[in-house]
Amino acid sequence: MVTVTGATGHIGNVLVRELLTCGQRVRALIPPFEDPAPLDGLNVEKVEGDILDVGSLVRAFRGSDVVYHLAGIVSIVPGKRDLLYRVNVVGTKNVVEACLEAGVGRLVYTSSIHAIAEPPSGVVIDESLPFDPDRMEWEYDESKARATLEVLKAKDKGLDSVVLCPTGVIGPYDFRPSEMGQLFINYARRSMRVYIDGAYDFVDVRDVARGHVLACEKGGSGETYILSGERVTVLELMQMLERVTGVRPPRLKVSVWVAQSVAALAPLYSRLTGRRPLLTSYSVRTLQRNSFVSNAKARRELGYSPRPLYESVADTIKWFKDTGRL
Repeated sequence: MVTVTGATGHIGNVLVRELLTCGQRVRALIPPFEDPAPLDGLNVEKVEGDILDVGSLVRAFRGSDVVYHLAGIVSIVPGKRDLLYRVNVVGTKNVVEACLEAGVGRLVYTSSIHAIAEPPSGVVIDESLPFDPDRMEWEYDESKARATLEVLKAKDKGLDSVVLCPTGVIGPYDFRPSEMGQLFINYARRSMRVYIDGAYDFVDVRDVARGHVLACEKGGSGETYILSGERVTVLELMQMLERVTGVRPPRLKVSVWVAQSVAALAPLYSRLTGRRPLLTSYSVRTLQRNSFVSNAKARRELGYSPRPLYESVADTIKWFKDTGRL
């Protein structure tokens, strides 16, 4: 038996599908406030629980050989430090405590590439770099770095754990959708009027899910593995979207300075409209930061092998169309 927290999220529901394909018995921890629709039709044991309630975690984890901990908050809007700390850091502490109390054999934790301290431009990001929350510029990055340190410290308490750091995740089964999923939808609907220079590393959600299973099977105790895919510029990504959708990219490129000026209004926009902004200071900064990432360790030790990014882009658009979201 394996238990998955965050099972209804983008990576989570795809991981559940991968585990079922591998013949695993899967238990999904679902908070009472969360929509379980991404798991509809799947042969999964659903249990109610919350990572902020240790008792519910212990009950959910009992009898589990492995816990995959994916539950957390991703935020690209500033002003959520307390919430991020409570859910991402305290919630992860609770998961560690519950695993020890319930006698779980292995914990597989989904961290983030942004939890790793960013090196200077020109230095490739790999697992030799530290998780250092005091060096983090953004609230989300700091919370994931602190949560990751909690998992790594758990080894001293006798908990066998593995940490995974995906880059930017795209792909099908994006039910909510994610920021990148919404960007793909906006592009296909011709809602993108401008773009900015930049680049980032994107990876298919199905490869990330497979990487989790491989890490559980082959990953060293206390080890970290980067699950990256392919680094592309903004223009290269739009060219892929053009090939898939037939929609031409926007011609107007705005400067990073202008983009940051507009992005500074994102929190106000979010409060007034109740909508999630895609252009924020965090998202603009992400496209300018060091995105040269190595997945050599995961390839070498786990047999990790991500697919070409164009295939991921095409499958994402197809899934949105097939499910009536586009």
